[in-house]
Amino acid sequence: MKLIIQIPCFNEESTLAETLADIPRQIPGVDSVELLIIDDGSTDKTSEVAQENGVHHVVRFPQNRGLARGFIAGIDACLKLGADIIVNTDADNQYRGQDIPKLIAPILAGQADVVVGDRQVETVEHFSNTKKKLQKFGSWVVRLASHTEVPDATSGFRAISRDAALRMFVANEFTYTLETLIQAGHARFAVTGVPIGTNTKTRESRLFRSIPQYVKRSATTILRIYTMYRPLAAFLYLAAAFFLVGAGLAGRFVYYHLTQDQAGHIQSLVAAAVFLIVAFVVMLVGMLADLVGANRKLLEDALVRLRRIEYGHPSPAESQRTSEGRGPVEPVEPVEPVEPVEPTER
Repeated sequence: MKLIIQIPCFNEESTLAETLADIPRQIPGVDSVELLIIDDGSTDKTSEVAQENGVHHVVRFPQNRGLARGFIAGIDACLKLGADIIVNTDADNQYRGQDIPKLIAPILAGQADVVVGDRQVETVEHFSNTKKKLQKFGSWVVRLASHTEVPDATSGFRAISRDAALRMFVANEFTYTLETLIQAGHARFAVTGVPIGTNTKTRESRLFRSIPQYVKRSATTILRIYTMYRPLAAFLYLAAAFFLVGAGLAGRFVYYHLTQDQAGHIQSLVAAAVFLIVAFVVMLVGMLADLVGANRKLLEDALVRLRRIEYGHPSPAESQRTSEGRGPVEPVEPVEPVEPVEPTER
Protein backbone atom coordinates (compact mmCIF):
# COMPACT_ATOMS: atom_id res chain seq x y z
CA MET A 1 0.00 0.00 0.00
CA LYS A 2 1.68 3.20 -1.20
CA LEU A 3 0.61 6.62 0.06
CA ILE A 4 1.76 9.74 -1.78
CA ILE A 5 1.19 13.12 -0.16
CA GLN A 6 1.04 15.88 -2.75
CA ILE A 7 1.53 19.55 -1.91
CA PRO A 8 0.77 22.27 -4.50
CA CYS A 9 3.23 25.15 -4.00
CA PHE A 10 3.65 28.68 -5.26
CA ASN A 11 6.44 30.65 -3.60
CA GLU A 12 6.26 28.67 -0.35
CA GLU A 13 9.90 28.60 0.72
CA SER A 14 9.09 30.26 4.06
CA THR A 15 6.51 27.69 5.22
CA LEU A 16 7.25 24.53 3.23
CA ALA A 17 9.96 23.18 5.55
CA GLU A 18 7.62 23.41 8.55
CA THR A 19 4.84 21.73 6.59
CA LEU A 20 7.10 18.85 5.54
CA ALA A 21 8.47 18.39 9.05
CA ASP A 22 4.92 17.95 10.37
CA ILE A 23 4.12 15.07 7.99
CA PRO A 24 4.59 11.55 9.43
CA ARG A 25 6.89 9.27 7.43
CA GLN A 26 5.43 6.05 8.84
CA ILE A 27 1.70 5.36 9.10
CA PRO A 28 0.03 2.12 10.29
CA GLY A 29 -1.54 0.23 7.41
CA VAL A 30 0.70 1.90 4.81
CA ASP A 31 3.85 0.26 3.45
CA SER A 32 5.49 3.42 2.13
CA VAL A 33 4.91 7.17 2.40
CA GLU A 34 6.25 9.45 -0.33
CA LEU A 35 6.10 13.20 -0.77
CA LEU A 36 5.42 15.01 -4.03
CA ILE A 37 5.66 18.76 -4.59
CA ILE A 38 3.93 20.60 -7.43
CA ASP A 39 6.04 23.71 -7.96
CA ASP A 40 3.55 25.95 -9.76
CA GLY A 41 5.98 28.37 -11.35
CA SER A 42 7.55 29.56 -8.09
CA THR A 43 10.12 32.36 -8.37
CA ASP A 44 11.69 31.63 -4.98
CA LYS A 45 13.55 28.57 -3.66
CA THR A 46 10.49 26.35 -3.16
CA SER A 47 11.95 23.41 -5.13
CA GLU A 48 15.32 23.69 -3.38
CA VAL A 49 13.67 23.72 0.04
CA ALA A 50 11.62 20.68 -0.95
CA GLN A 51 14.68 18.72 -1.98
CA GLU A 52 16.62 19.74 1.12
CA ASN A 53 13.79 18.40 3.28
CA GLY A 54 13.60 14.93 1.75
CA VAL A 55 10.85 15.28 -0.85
CA HIS A 56 10.84 12.26 -3.17
CA HIS A 57 9.33 13.83 -6.31
CA VAL A 58 8.99 17.32 -7.77
CA VAL A 59 6.67 18.36 -10.60
CA ARG A 60 7.68 21.76 -11.98
CA PHE A 61 5.73 24.25 -14.09
CA PRO A 62 7.76 26.94 -15.89
CA GLN A 63 5.10 29.51 -14.97
CA ASN A 64 2.13 29.73 -12.64
CA ARG A 65 -0.91 27.82 -13.92
CA GLY A 66 -3.18 28.05 -10.91
CA LEU A 67 -4.28 25.79 -8.07
CA ALA A 68 -6.71 23.68 -10.09
CA ARG A 69 -4.17 22.72 -12.76
CA GLY A 70 -1.51 22.11 -10.15
CA PHE A 71 -3.82 19.76 -8.27
CA ILE A 72 -4.72 17.65 -11.30
CA ALA A 73 -1.07 17.54 -12.42
CA GLY A 74 -0.24 16.14 -9.00
CA ILE A 75 -2.99 13.54 -9.30
CA ASP A 76 -1.63 12.40 -12.67
CA ALA A 77 1.90 12.22 -11.30
CA CYS A 78 0.81 10.24 -8.22
CA LEU A 79 -1.08 7.75 -10.39
CA LYS A 80 1.95 7.37 -12.62
CA LEU A 81 4.09 6.69 -9.55
CA GLY A 82 1.75 3.91 -8.42
CA ALA A 83 -0.04 5.57 -5.50
CA ASP A 84 -2.83 3.56 -3.89
CA ILE A 85 -3.92 6.54 -1.79
CA ILE A 86 -3.29 10.21 -2.51
CA VAL A 87 -3.43 12.88 0.19
CA ASN A 88 -3.58 16.54 -0.81
CA THR A 89 -2.53 19.20 1.68
CA ASP A 90 -1.51 22.87 1.60
CA ALA A 91 2.04 24.19 1.75
CA ASP A 92 1.20 26.99 4.21
CA ASN A 93 0.97 24.45 7.07
CA GLN A 94 -2.74 25.16 7.59
CA TYR A 95 -3.48 21.47 8.14
CA ARG A 96 -1.87 19.24 10.74
CA GLY A 97 0.21 16.41 9.37
CA GLN A 98 -0.62 14.31 12.43
CA ASP A 99 -4.21 14.09 11.13
CA ILE A 100 -3.18 12.22 7.98
CA PRO A 101 -3.64 8.74 9.58
CA LYS A 102 -7.15 9.78 10.61
CA LEU A 103 -7.83 11.13 7.12
CA ILE A 104 -6.90 7.93 5.28
CA ALA A 105 -8.46 5.53 7.80
CA PRO A 106 -11.88 5.30 6.02
CA ILE A 107 -10.13 4.43 2.75
CA LEU A 108 -7.95 1.79 4.39
CA ALA A 109 -11.09 0.32 5.95
CA GLY A 110 -12.84 0.22 2.56
CA GLN A 111 -15.53 2.60 3.76
CA ALA A 112 -14.80 5.59 1.52
CA ASP A 113 -13.27 6.63 -1.80
CA VAL A 114 -12.84 10.32 -0.97
CA VAL A 115 -12.30 11.74 2.53
CA VAL A 116 -12.37 15.48 3.23
CA GLY A 117 -10.92 16.98 6.39
CA ASP A 118 -13.54 18.94 8.32
CA ARG A 119 -11.89 22.01 9.82
CA GLN A 120 -14.99 22.62 11.98
CA VAL A 121 -14.93 26.23 10.79
CA GLU A 122 -16.91 27.50 13.76
CA THR A 123 -13.89 26.72 15.95
CA VAL A 124 -11.22 28.31 13.70
CA GLU A 125 -10.15 31.46 15.52
CA HIS A 126 -8.72 33.40 12.55
CA PHE A 127 -11.96 33.02 10.53
CA SER A 128 -14.25 36.03 10.83
CA ASN A 129 -17.93 35.51 11.62
CA THR A 130 -18.79 36.48 8.05
CA LYS A 131 -16.38 33.92 6.63
CA LYS A 132 -17.69 31.20 8.95
CA LYS A 133 -21.27 31.83 7.83
CA LEU A 134 -20.26 31.90 4.17
CA GLN A 135 -18.27 28.68 4.55
CA LYS A 136 -21.24 26.91 6.11
CA PHE A 137 -23.66 28.22 3.50
CA GLY A 138 -21.32 27.32 0.66
CA SER A 139 -20.83 23.80 2.01
CA TRP A 140 -24.61 23.41 2.25
CA VAL A 141 -24.99 24.43 -1.39
CA VAL A 142 -22.28 21.98 -2.47
CA ARG A 143 -23.95 19.19 -0.49
CA LEU A 144 -27.17 19.84 -2.40
CA ALA A 145 -25.38 19.93 -5.76
CA SER A 146 -23.19 16.87 -5.10
CA HIS A 147 -25.60 14.69 -3.08
CA THR A 148 -22.89 14.20 -0.45
CA GLU A 149 -22.76 14.94 3.28
CA VAL A 150 -19.36 16.62 3.50
CA PRO A 151 -19.48 19.35 6.18
CA ASP A 152 -16.49 21.37 4.89
CA ALA A 153 -16.62 21.45 1.10
CA THR A 154 -13.80 23.96 0.59
CA SER A 155 -11.23 22.08 2.66
CA GLY A 156 -8.16 21.19 0.60
CA PHE A 157 -7.05 18.53 3.08
CA ARG A 158 -8.40 15.36 1.53
CA ALA A 159 -7.55 11.74 0.81
CA ILE A 160 -8.41 10.04 -2.48
CA SER A 161 -8.31 6.37 -3.36
CA ARG A 162 -6.66 5.28 -6.59
CA ASP A 163 -10.02 4.25 -8.01
CA ALA A 164 -11.48 7.71 -7.44
CA ALA A 165 -8.33 9.47 -8.67
CA LEU A 166 -8.52 7.62 -12.00
CA ARG A 167 -11.91 9.27 -12.60
CA MET A 168 -10.97 12.71 -11.33
CA PHE A 169 -10.77 15.58 -13.82
CA VAL A 170 -10.93 19.34 -13.27
CA ALA A 171 -12.31 21.74 -15.92
CA ASN A 172 -12.41 25.07 -14.08
CA GLU A 173 -9.25 27.07 -13.37
CA PHE A 174 -10.30 28.53 -10.01
CA THR A 175 -10.20 25.66 -7.52
CA TYR A 176 -10.47 21.89 -7.48
CA THR A 177 -12.31 21.59 -4.15
CA LEU A 178 -15.86 22.19 -5.37
CA GLU A 179 -15.74 20.45 -8.73
CA THR A 180 -14.12 17.24 -7.48
CA LEU A 181 -16.77 16.88 -4.76
CA ILE A 182 -19.67 17.36 -7.19
CA GLN A 183 -17.94 15.01 -9.61
CA ALA A 184 -17.41 12.34 -6.93
CA GLY A 185 -21.00 12.66 -5.73
CA HIS A 186 -22.47 12.17 -9.20
CA ALA A 187 -20.09 9.26 -9.80
CA ARG A 188 -21.58 7.69 -6.65
CA PHE A 189 -18.27 7.36 -4.92
CA ALA A 190 -18.37 6.99 -1.16
CA VAL A 191 -17.51 10.49 0.11
CA THR A 192 -17.16 11.30 3.79
CA GLY A 193 -15.54 13.80 6.12
CA VAL A 194 -13.50 13.48 9.31
CA PRO A 195 -12.86 16.20 11.90
CA ILE A 196 -9.35 17.66 11.82
CA GLY A 197 -7.43 20.45 13.51
CA THR A 198 -5.73 23.46 11.98
CA ASN A 199 -2.51 25.28 12.74
CA THR A 200 -1.99 28.98 13.31
CA LYS A 201 -2.50 31.13 10.22
CA THR A 202 0.81 31.89 8.45
CA ARG A 203 -0.34 34.06 5.53
CA GLU A 204 -3.37 35.36 3.65
CA SER A 205 -5.03 33.20 1.03
CA ARG A 206 -3.66 33.59 -2.49
CA LEU A 207 -6.75 32.08 -4.07
CA PHE A 208 -8.82 35.25 -3.70
CA ARG A 209 -8.26 38.87 -2.72
CA SER A 210 -11.49 39.54 -0.86
CA ILE A 211 -14.56 37.73 0.42
CA PRO A 212 -16.89 39.26 -2.23
CA GLN A 213 -14.54 38.05 -4.97
CA TYR A 214 -14.43 34.57 -3.42
CA VAL A 215 -18.23 34.40 -3.19
CA LYS A 216 -18.63 35.52 -6.80
CA ARG A 217 -16.10 33.06 -8.19
CA SER A 218 -17.34 30.19 -6.03
CA ALA A 219 -20.98 30.78 -7.02
CA THR A 220 -20.02 30.90 -10.69
CA THR A 221 -17.98 27.72 -10.33
CA ILE A 222 -20.79 25.82 -8.56
CA LEU A 223 -23.35 26.92 -11.16
CA ARG A 224 -21.09 25.95 -14.04
CA ILE A 225 -20.18 22.58 -12.55
CA TYR A 226 -23.78 21.70 -11.70
CA THR A 227 -24.85 22.61 -15.24
CA MET A 228 -22.01 20.43 -16.56
CA TYR A 229 -23.06 17.35 -14.62
CA ARG A 230 -26.85 17.91 -14.53
CA PRO A 231 -27.59 19.86 -17.74
CA LEU A 232 -31.18 18.74 -18.24
CA ALA A 233 -32.19 19.50 -14.66
CA ALA A 234 -30.47 22.91 -14.73
CA PHE A 235 -32.15 24.00 -17.96
CA LEU A 236 -35.54 22.60 -16.91
CA TYR A 237 -35.43 24.67 -13.72
CA LEU A 238 -34.72 27.77 -15.81
CA ALA A 239 -37.44 26.88 -18.31
CA ALA A 240 -39.91 26.34 -15.47
CA ALA A 241 -39.19 29.84 -14.15
CA PHE A 242 -39.91 31.43 -17.54
CA PHE A 243 -43.01 29.24 -17.95
CA LEU A 244 -44.46 30.27 -14.59
CA VAL A 245 -43.99 33.96 -15.37
CA GLY A 246 -45.54 33.51 -18.80
CA ALA A 247 -48.45 31.50 -17.41
CA GLY A 248 -49.05 34.16 -14.76
CA LEU A 249 -49.17 36.92 -17.36
CA ALA A 250 -51.46 34.83 -19.57
CA GLY A 251 -53.76 34.22 -16.60
CA ARG A 252 -53.81 37.96 -15.86
CA PHE A 253 -54.85 38.70 -19.43
CA VAL A 254 -57.64 36.09 -19.34
CA TYR A 255 -58.91 37.37 -15.99
CA TYR A 256 -59.16 40.99 -17.09
CA HIS A 257 -60.48 39.98 -20.50
CA LEU A 258 -63.38 38.13 -18.88
CA THR A 259 -64.13 40.52 -16.04
CA GLN A 260 -63.30 43.98 -17.41
CA ASP A 261 -62.74 45.75 -20.70
CA GLN A 262 -62.15 43.08 -23.31
CA ALA A 263 -60.12 45.40 -25.54
CA GLY A 264 -57.26 46.10 -23.10
CA HIS A 265 -54.31 44.40 -21.45
CA ILE A 266 -52.74 43.34 -24.73
CA GLN A 267 -49.31 44.00 -23.18
CA SER A 268 -49.82 41.08 -20.78
CA LEU A 269 -50.68 38.78 -23.66
CA VAL A 270 -47.59 39.80 -25.64
CA ALA A 271 -45.30 39.45 -22.60
CA ALA A 272 -46.84 36.05 -21.80
CA ALA A 273 -46.16 34.83 -25.34
CA VAL A 274 -42.54 35.98 -25.13
CA PHE A 275 -41.92 34.21 -21.79
CA LEU A 276 -43.61 30.99 -22.95
CA ILE A 277 -41.56 30.93 -26.16
CA VAL A 278 -38.36 31.49 -24.19
CA ALA A 279 -39.34 28.66 -21.82
CA PHE A 280 -39.84 26.32 -24.78
CA VAL A 281 -36.48 27.30 -26.32
CA VAL A 282 -34.66 26.82 -22.99
CA MET A 283 -36.24 23.39 -22.62
CA LEU A 284 -35.00 22.43 -26.10
CA VAL A 285 -31.51 23.67 -25.21
CA GLY A 286 -31.66 21.52 -22.07
CA MET A 287 -32.52 18.44 -24.12
CA LEU A 288 -29.62 19.13 -26.47
CA ALA A 289 -27.29 19.70 -23.51
CA ASP A 290 -28.38 16.37 -22.06
CA LEU A 291 -27.47 14.63 -25.32
CA VAL A 292 -24.09 16.35 -25.24
CA GLY A 293 -23.75 15.17 -21.63
CA ALA A 294 -24.29 11.58 -22.75
CA ASN A 295 -21.47 12.00 -25.24
CA ARG A 296 -19.29 13.47 -22.49
CA LYS A 297 -19.86 10.33 -20.42
CA LEU A 298 -18.50 8.21 -23.25
CA LEU A 299 -15.51 10.54 -23.60
CA GLU A 300 -14.79 10.43 -19.87
CA ASP A 301 -15.00 6.65 -19.87
CA ALA A 302 -12.48 6.56 -22.72
CA LEU A 303 -10.16 8.87 -20.76
CA VAL A 304 -10.41 6.63 -17.69
CA ARG A 305 -9.57 3.58 -19.80
CA LEU A 306 -6.57 5.45 -21.22
CA ARG A 307 -5.41 6.29 -17.70
CA ARG A 308 -5.70 2.65 -16.69
CA ILE A 309 -3.55 1.62 -19.64
CA GLU A 310 -0.96 4.29 -18.87
CA TYR A 311 -0.93 4.03 -15.07
CA GLY A 312 -1.89 0.41 -14.45
CA HIS A 313 -4.91 -1.83 -14.09
CA PRO A 314 -7.80 -1.00 -11.74
CA SER A 315 -7.92 -2.46 -8.28
CA PRO A 316 -10.38 -5.22 -7.35
CA ALA A 317 -12.60 -2.57 -5.75
CA GLU A 318 -12.81 -0.69 -9.04
CA SER A 319 -13.58 -3.89 -10.93
CA GLN A 320 -16.38 -4.63 -8.49
CA ARG A 321 -17.70 -1.07 -8.83
CA THR A 322 -17.89 -1.51 -12.61
CA SER A 323 -19.61 -4.88 -12.30
CA GLU A 324 -22.20 -3.37 -9.99
CA GLY A 325 -23.22 -1.05 -12.81
CA ARG A 326 -22.13 2.27 -11.37
CA GLY A 327 -21.62 4.44 -14.42
CA PRO A 328 -18.78 6.91 -14.88
CA VAL A 329 -19.12 10.55 -13.99
CA GLU A 330 -19.69 13.03 -16.76
CA PRO A 331 -16.37 14.04 -18.31
CA VAL A 332 -14.57 17.31 -18.61
CA GLU A 333 -12.03 18.45 -21.15
CA PRO A 334 -8.71 16.61 -20.91
CA VAL A 335 -6.07 18.36 -18.88
CA GLU A 336 -2.67 19.20 -20.29
CA PRO A 337 0.07 16.58 -19.88
CA VAL A 338 1.90 16.90 -16.60
CA GLU A 339 5.53 17.92 -16.46
CA PRO A 340 8.01 15.07 -15.97
CA VAL A 341 8.29 13.81 -12.43
CA GLU A 342 11.83 14.18 -11.20
CA PRO A 343 12.82 11.85 -8.35
CA THR A 344 15.02 13.37 -5.70
CA GLU A 345 17.89 11.40 -4.27
CA ARG A 346 17.54 10.79 -0.58
